[in-house]
Amino acid sequence: MQASIAMVACILGLIAWWLTGASAYLAGALFIILPWPWTLLVMMPTNRMLEAMDVEAPNSQARSLIVRWGKMHLVRVALGALATIAFLWALHLP
Repeated sequence: MQASIAMVACILGLIAWWLTGASAYLAGALFIILPWPWTLLVMMPTNRMLEAMDVEAPNSQARSLIVRWGKMHLVRVALGALATIAFLWALHLP
């Protein structure tokens, strides 16, 4: 559901940029869609390593991978926050 909402927000941001010329809308549209490639290209290898692990077996690597995943997830959170800031900024432009 989040992916489809991000796609709609990106399209609407691009339309707003096209109609107004306000670069903040373009920035918001890019920031809102960037978590997709980040997740697929950067986070997915870690996800796959975690999914491949046996839950019952002790694994010393699991904790470091989970910590790493958490740090990568913070990038997605930051991108969403930047998109929100950009869209709010665009609303206040003349």
